[in-house]
Amino acid sequence: MQSQNDRSVEVSPFQAHGVLSGFLVSGRWPANTVEWARFLLLAVRVASVPGMLPTSTVFRVREERPESAHPGAVGLVLAEGPVVGQNAVLPGAFAAPQPPGLIVLHPPCEIRPSLPEQDEVAAGCVLLPGIPHLGLEHRAAWVEADRLGNIARMVSRAGIDPNQDADTAVLAMFLAA
Repeated sequence: MQSQNDRSVEVSPFQAHGVLSGFLVSGRWPANTVEWARFLLLAVRVASVPGMLPTSTVFRVREERPESAHPGAVGLVLAEGPVVGQNAVLPGAFAAPQPPGLIVLHPPCEIRPSLPEQDEVAAGCVLLPGIPHLGLEHRAAWVEADRLGNIARMVSRAGIDPNQDADTAVLAMFLAA
């Protein structure tokens, strides 16, 4: 992802034991909702690879640089746990300190494609929480795509009400104390 000043956002997925564990972000962080939607598109394409993501999983944006930092690393987006089931993330798990963003990725086995001509799509949502009482709006993006890069849906919005969408409602619940 390139910005106007040509400093790119570089994203490298990583896995542990054959399962997607997160993403290393280098160069700079996405600067706006559209850039976060592009990041999400890459993440969804990785999640669409069969076996890469066993179930719907929550990822936390961490701005701290990794200990063994790759040159230019700015932070990580780490898998925190499944949405439901054993070891599920608990409501309020990210209340303090609140991360700058949460992502949920859904593997193909848990998504019904919105377009009949596509199969084995993955989906995801990124919630960038705001502080509404200070005038800072919640922002979000949603992507549905397959591993070949075919996009069924890609939307980004500012000023969202988290309760209007299942994914943003769940992510907001994880942020609520």
